[in-house]
Amino acid sequence: MPRSAFAATNDFLSRDPLVGRAEFHDIMDHAISANLNLTLKIWRQPASNQPGALKTYQLDGISTDMSFLEMLDVLNEQLIAKGEEPVAFDHDCREGICGTCGVMINGQAHGPDTGTTTCQLHMRRFKDGDTIVIEPWLARAFPIVRDLVVDRSAFDRIIQSGGYVSVNTGNAPEANNTLVPHHIQQDAMGAAACIGCGACVASCKNASAMLFVSAKVSHLASLPQGQAERSKRVLKMVATMDAEHFGNCTNTGECEAACPAKIQLTNIAQLNREYIKAALFSNE
Repeated sequence: MPRSAFAATNDFLSRDPLVGRAEFHDIMDHAISANLNLTLKIWRQPASNQPGALKTYQLDGISTDMSFLEMLDVLNEQLIAKGEEPVAFDHDCREGICGTCGVMINGQAHGPDTGTTTCQLHMRRFKDGDTIVIEPWLARAFPIVRDLVVDRSAFDRIIQSGGYVSVNTGNAPEANNTLVPHHIQQDAMGAAACIGCGACVASCKNASAMLFVSAKVSHLASLPQGQAERSKRVLKMVATMDAEHFGNCTNTGECEAACPAKIQLTNIAQLNREYIKAALFSNE
């Protein structure tokens, strides 16, 4: 229910009960079934080696029950019907799990809601007549492929350099054979929640990947299974991050605010400790 409807409830019901309730239900019926007429300004770029620009589209009759990606689906259906090229954008699970989707919406990574991916954002967060500016992740390490699609394979190369445990685990071991204190388990699971969407990079003024890398390093550094390669892992992952031309972290905290998985800045502090310790005392 819109906040304004809550505020208006007492005013309506304080009048004549029958008239007040009738007016209230009329407003609620409108809020539930409201359609939006929107102006979309979308970044269009046919290829990475060609220039791009914002192009304006008028989109009418969008249900507030639609997700943001469903709204883009409707736009693409209209463009295809006109014989125009649809807008290219990344998506997969549409459940906020895979990290595939991700665009800048009015200058905010994944849009106005916190702890939410683009696919989880619903059109009820916008008003009739709004202008919505939709852009891709903008970072040197994430080159644009087409329209809103960017190449995030730099993240894959960072993981390939050390974000794993290289042991033959065989069959699943008995869980109680490896005891992990509850607070350590909680910290590890919090870091492991990172979905690798790249919102931290897109929202950072320096295009830093420190929050992403710190989540992967902190996750494995907290658990017994990650100890054997602890020093080698952090040195290689940080070296790969620098080689991929991500920026430096200046602790402004925008990455944490934009992260849909709510990865905390404390992981960056742990990454710094792990790196200093490995650089000074390891033989890697």
